[in-house]
Amino acid sequence: MKALFFILIFFVIGTAFWQFFKLLGLTKKDQVATEKENNINGWLMLGLGGFVYGLMLYSMFQGRVVLLPRLSASLEGEDIDNLFVITMGLILVVQFITQFLIYYFTFRYRGTEGRKALFYADSHKLEMWWTITPTVVLSVLIIYGLWTWNNVQDLSDAENPLIIEVYAKQFQWEARYAGEDNQLGLGHVNFIKGINTMGVDMSDKNSADDIPVRELHLPKGRKVIFKFRSQDVMHSAYMPHFRAQINCVPGMVTSFGFTPTVTTEEMRLNEDTKAKFDAINKLRVEEGKEEVEFDYLLLCNKICGASHYNMQMKVVVQEEEDFNKWLKEQKTLAQVINN
Repeated sequence: MKALFFILIFFVIGTAFWQFFKLLGLTKKDQVATEKENNINGWLMLGLGGFVYGLMLYSMFQGRVVLLPRLSASLEGEDIDNLFVITMGLILVVQFITQFLIYYFTFRYRGTEGRKALFYADSHKLEMWWTITPTVVLSVLIIYGLWTWNNVQDLSDAENPLIIEVYAKQFQWEARYAGEDNQLGLGHVNFIKGINTMGVDMSDKNSADDIPVRELHLPKGRKVIFKFRSQDVMHSAYMPHFRAQINCVPGMVTSFGFTPTVTTEEMRLNEDTKAKFDAINKLRVEEGKEEVEFDYLLLCNKICGASHYNMQMKVVVQEEEDFNKWLKEQKTLAQVINN
């Protein structure tokens, strides 16, 4: 299939070059297109339009299995999904109409003997509509996008949120939970020493009960507020299933929050997830590899160096009772450092 695809690409490119040089008159001097040639080019353009639309629909259909599940794993992600669906729906409608008109008009008004072009010097009404319509539509879309972003980023009304700091560095993630006081101790790169790899200020009274981890566990139904720091370069914390992403910037703290709504086990039973991992495991078995199962991941979505691909941290979403049990089993930062 790939070979056929490349052959088609080379054929299209070759045809485009041939037509280009032909237009420049490099193949024949003083050449004027005949009505037969115009007909051929018109039908070829119409056929190209059909091919492009067919390829687009085929790609959308075949590529659906590699997309994220339609089910958002966070409450705030539903707003992001709504914005995405509206934006993409608008883009597809406009793209379909404009591309259809381009191919249709090229075919409909191909050169024909005796036909003269009708020329308009200007049309104030047309100019008004093609200026006002995009302005209004894009303004509404931008305002809705800003409303969505502010709604997602507003953490002021969170009741008893779980506070987690995530620390990015080349090329791994570390994290710590605020302890029983629900306050994170201060952190700075100057405090990095030995086992204190996150640079936590242990003289801060809020630091001792913080809980360092290398795997994130989140409770279903409880707001989680993430604080991000970076040790070296700019990274980008990306949790695709929760529709959450923000940059981790050296020298400053960035944050976002969301409320998990789907446990890891529930997402594994999701039809979209099962279809995707069935396809993945089919390929892995053919390559002699072990099958894998779905897990939420924290990824770096900023190319941060040679081992950027290693920046993954497993995220487990559990019922709150299971989460609390897991959290109690973890050692505090003071216990880890003093041991």
